[in-house]
Amino acid sequence: MKKEKFSELCRSLAQSKEHELTRAILPIVKKQMLKNNKSKLPVIWLETNDSGDNNISFMNTTFPYLGQVLSDMIDLLYSNTFMAAQGPDALNILNQVSSLYRSRFTLVVEGAIPLNSNGLFCSIALTPNRPVTALEAVTTLGNQAQYVVAIGTCASFGGVTAARPNITGSVGVRDVLSSRKVINVSGCPVNPDWFVGTLAHLLMYGLPELDKLNRPNLFYEYTIHRHCQRRSYFDNKDFAEKLGDIECMFSQGCVGPRTNADCPYRQWVNYVSWPVKANTPCIGCTNEDFPDASTPFFMPLNEKVSSRAPQVLFKGKELSDE
Repeated sequence: MKKEKFSELCRSLAQSKEHELTRAILPIVKKQMLKNNKSKLPVIWLETNDSGDNNISFMNTTFPYLGQVLSDMIDLLYSNTFMAAQGPDALNILNQVSSLYRSRFTLVVEGAIPLNSNGLFCSIALTPNRPVTALEAVTTLGNQAQYVVAIGTCASFGGVTAARPNITGSVGVRDVLSSRKVINVSGCPVNPDWFVGTLAHLLMYGLPELDKLNRPNLFYEYTIHRHCQRRSYFDNKDFAEKLGDIECMFSQGCVGPRTNADCPYRQWVNYVSWPVKANTPCIGCTNEDFPDASTPFFMPLNEKVSSRAPQVLFKGKELSDE
């Protein structure tokens, strides 16, 4: 399958009745691997400072289930979350696979990286002499990897972990590996389709087309606002008076007009719902300045106060769909 056809598939399935992108992707990946005599994508997955929501979201993938993704598409060489090995055994595995697959593995980082106190706020392993900090691990492995993927908003931009007052000095992976490209698959948590689709693209075609924040255009090209089911209410200036109303949630703090993601038509939880459909505003969890620029969550956008991002003012019709 040509790259252009794959991109079309990612977008069209998001708008189809079943929305089953991951089920469609696996047969294509297997066929492509056989055709080009390719092996599965070797992956080293580090979980650092976060809530663990992204691996939980990934494990909730259906059609196919997690086991099928792991057995048919990616070769998970190391994961301090998923693997059974612990302690020195786990660290030995990490050292062996990072050496054996040097320049061929994809480094997946889930979580922000604390910089304060020499990174001691997060360690991924302990040796008899010292802790191995997330900062040291990401710096070392990031420079050995073929690709680096930051899964979730904490890994992409700092996210909740780096929210004010950020006493750990946490940052996104891009700030630690500033000399190389980091693919950001942001979201709090990430949608399984965004992550599986990105890995499938790396396996079959290499680096996907990215936006200005290095997120795959396949999933982040348009704003939430552009495809929101309640867009007609916004255009008619018909705004909800309280949470739970059926009108546009912009008056209730929705950040959809400045948030890029395909949530309105891809949806979540086995493709059945998403925040606005469940009568709560989009809180902008894929954004570079989330959550500080989104809080207070239920305050209208023009009233939110942020020291991390330019304030976006709502002036009725002047707020376009982009």
